[in-house]
Amino acid sequence: MGLINKILGQASDLTSDQARQELDGVLLPDEPVEVAFKVLRDLFVFTDRRLILVDKQSLTGRKVEYLIIPYRAITTYSIENAGTFDMDSDLKIWISGRAEPIQKVLKSGANIRGIQAAIASAL
Repeated sequence: MGLINKILGQASDLTSDQARQELDGVLLPDEPVEVAFKVLRDLFVFTDRRLILVDKQSLTGRKVEYLIIPYRAITTYSIENAGTFDMDSDLKIWISGRAEPIQKVLKSGANIRGIQAAIASAL
């Protein structure tokens, strides 16, 4: 597969086929999914070109927001591990041309280290 998958091995929560199914119509025909993570209903999908954040909204999850970030646009990022009293982890990604970071709250049990490693290896 690609560089990200070589670095992480198979440390993803979704297979490439499952991620392709979720992103039907979003991925290009020749765009491979390197690694994908599922956090509750949301997805973090790393391809060979971009990071795709999928935010399933509403009770049914029928309303879906796709935030597509080319790797070249990521200027910096930060992660905050869950603590003793704060059970959530936080991910912030700063994008060139945007003052405020993209923020995601990751619930306990999310593969924050895998997501961080995927971002680091993509940059």
